[in-house]
Amino acid sequence: MPKRPDGLIRAFGMTGQQIVGDMNAIEDEYSIDLGIERKAAKSRKVSEYDQFESDLRRQAAQMSEFYEVFYCLENSIRKLVKEIMIDAEGANWWDSIRVDENKIRGPAKNRRKKEVDSGISPRSDDLIDYTTFGELSQLITDNWDIFDTVFSSKTAVSNVTNQLNLLRGPIAHCNPIDELEQERLNLAVRSWFKLMS
Repeated sequence: MPKRPDGLIRAFGMTGQQIVGDMNAIEDEYSIDLGIERKAAKSRKVSEYDQFESDLRRQAAQMSEFYEVFYCLENSIRKLVKEIMIDAEGANWWDSIRVDENKIRGPAKNRRKKEVDSGISPRSDDLIDYTTFGELSQLITDNWDIFDTVFSSKTAVSNVTNQLNLLRGPIAHCNPIDELEQERLNLAVRSWFKLMS
């Protein structure tokens, strides 16, 4: 019985995947439909989404990558802050003197109350989930005595979070960012993680 050419079969499959990927890129770049079926990873009501112009949909797809970066970054910072504060102050850390009432705790409470009063489902019962990027930075720098073992420099934390906050604006408010700002975002995110090394 002859051996199966497993390597050839595998190569054939990989070539097919590369071709599909290239055709998807052509569809995206030229806003055309070549009839290639996309993975059903992003399900949305097509009838509503298709009403938008193709250029706008293409921009949205490009910008979604940067939204994902900020979503992960901001939520990972929240998780890190919460864990460190719990270690230092216990489960009721949010109500401790370490969380400034006027700058952080009060505004977070107001944001949650506004959601509840509007009839919108509250995003969380945990008030740290209502903090802004700037407030998270403030929590870290205000409590530097417990964060100095995690980060290399208080000034660097302020500088990097300020830059990230500026870069976050256009993304959070649904505006496209140009190539230079994309590079700055990538550099700022790398700088953030380098601060923790």
